[in-house]
Amino acid sequence: MSYNAPLKDMQFVLNELANLAEVNALPGCEDATPDTVEAVLEENAKFCGEVIAPLNHAGDQEPSFWRDGAVTTTRGFKEAFRAYADAGWQGVQHPQEFGGQGLPKLVATPCMEMLHGANLAFALVALLSDGAIEALLTAGSDAQKARFLEPLVSGQWTGTMNLTEPQAGSDLAAVRTR
Repeated sequence: MSYNAPLKDMQFVLNELANLAEVNALPGCEDATPDTVEAVLEENAKFCGEVIAPLNHAGDQEPSFWRDGAVTTTRGFKEAFRAYADAGWQGVQHPQEFGGQGLPKLVATPCMEMLHGANLAFALVALLSDGAIEALLTAGSDAQKARFLEPLVSGQWTGTMNLTEPQAGSDLAAVRTR
């Protein structure tokens, strides 16, 4: 499976509709220059097209599974996630003080779109990690931020979503109103 990011369209939206130049002038957004943003998007498109998209078919043929207390992921996912984290893609929008690149979410959004377009199953790990990072940045204590943010932003750890079984107190279908 191939993926070719619509870079021209993304750059048009960033520059003409979202006014990247105006965003770049805001405090804390000085690194979001047109040249930097173009390079980030081009590299992300290349990574998503060459590394992430080819895993789609493998994920359909050999999905991850749980057996004997261990999760086995689709062949190639572990290595691809390590490459994703090592390249700093998890930290594009997150603060530099926690190991991120500190770019505006406006720049991270097309990167996330490319990741989702290339392979949604793979992208869910990054999405859940972003959710955990955002929750900690918004409502975490200083101790929680110090403990969890750097490993999450670096991709050493990932965020998760945990769902409970029916009858465990969070089954909305069992809730009755009057």
